[in-house]
Amino acid sequence: MSTASLIVIGSELTRGIIQDRHGQLVSRELTHIGVHMNEIVALPDDGSVSHVLSALKKSNDIIIVTGGLGPTGDDLTRSAIAESYGVPLVEDPSCMEFLIKRLGPRASGANLKQAYIPEGFSVMPNPNGTAPGFYGTDGKSLILALPGPPREMEPMFFSYALPVIRRALELPESERDEYSSFITAEARLEELMEQCGPGLDWGTRFQDYKISVYVSGADKEERDKAVSALINEVGPLRLVPGCIDALDILIEKLKEKNLTICVSESCSGGLASERLTSRPGSSSFFLGGVVSYAPSVKMDVLKVDEKIVGQYGVVSAECAEAMADGVRKICCSDVAFSITGVAGPDESEGKAVGTVYLGFSSKDRETQSVLLDFSSWGRDSVRRKAVVSAFLLTSCYIDGMDVADIVKGWKNI
Repeated sequence: MSTASLIVIGSELTRGIIQDRHGQLVSRELTHIGVHMNEIVALPDDGSVSHVLSALKKSNDIIIVTGGLGPTGDDLTRSAIAESYGVPLVEDPSCMEFLIKRLGPRASGANLKQAYIPEGFSVMPNPNGTAPGFYGTDGKSLILALPGPPREMEPMFFSYALPVIRRALELPESERDEYSSFITAEARLEELMEQCGPGLDWGTRFQDYKISVYVSGADKEERDKAVSALINEVGPLRLVPGCIDALDILIEKLKEKNLTICVSESCSGGLASERLTSRPGSSSFFLGGVVSYAPSVKMDVLKVDEKIVGQYGVVSAECAEAMADGVRKICCSDVAFSITGVAGPDESEGKAVGTVYLGFSSKDRETQSVLLDFSSWGRDSVRRKAVVSAFLLTSCYIDGMDVADIVKGWKNI
């Protein structure tokens, strides 16, 4: 059996400031392909990786290093690996071109050292950051260097590192299907996966606004059957094929229909607007938003009738619908959605934490609203779930679907 070790680099890890997320992921995935994990070593940003590398090379077929690939003075991974394998660092033209394009005027000085890799090594692209990964061998051990941030490391690991390891060990490529899961807690999702397909190999990659789900083993028919059972356990729209964000689904729908959108937010505090404007070219479809946190702003700016606030409260279907109508009229957009609810940690208006109402308004159809009762894993969790749900349901609302009917089938939120 082939053996491997993982080195995770970062003083934040060794000081207990943040927790390592890479060890579990790498161990699980390598075990699935028959590789024995010897050890996981956490090291600070102090250059000690050089000594550890020398020791691990003697007892491992594969060494994976994460972290220490940035532009600062304490990012020493690339030079340590080059020294350990007895080669110089050389400029990679494709990496330099990528850095110049990505960083523009900032592509100078220390930043450019990210374009240097050990001579004879191959590059693993990093579309989610500036530091590329790389891999190489001395004929005995294979070493792979990946960036430390999970949003950069995890996609690179699945897209590039795992295939490289499979080829190096002459393992047959296994079929693996990828899905994107929305607003289901990771722990609950893993329970449901084992329940729906106990004989399959399931994997997850947690991100802020979705969880990537991977399923392999058996044949395609059996995998599809298990995924169908999983979809039945969570409800429509909650598990979709491929790697896609709920925001992407909404943006594609807006562009397809050539529509503009605006938003009114209360408990989400501007998070939906921030997400909508995070994509280049968003000005072509996003007109604006109102963060109507206080009841007075809802009434004075969005023109929510004070009778609605007095009779139903600001966390209500009636208020959500009035907020959506109000912001659409202010911005003169084609469609709008609103978010109002209780993010916590305390109840509000006698309503539990996780209670969220979404409103949907259009110049072409009747205004609608839905109630969602999210399980609370903290204030930020409720806010993210509310925004993701709004993106998914607004896409359906644009298509003329009954959003209230859709959420009737949602479970485990």
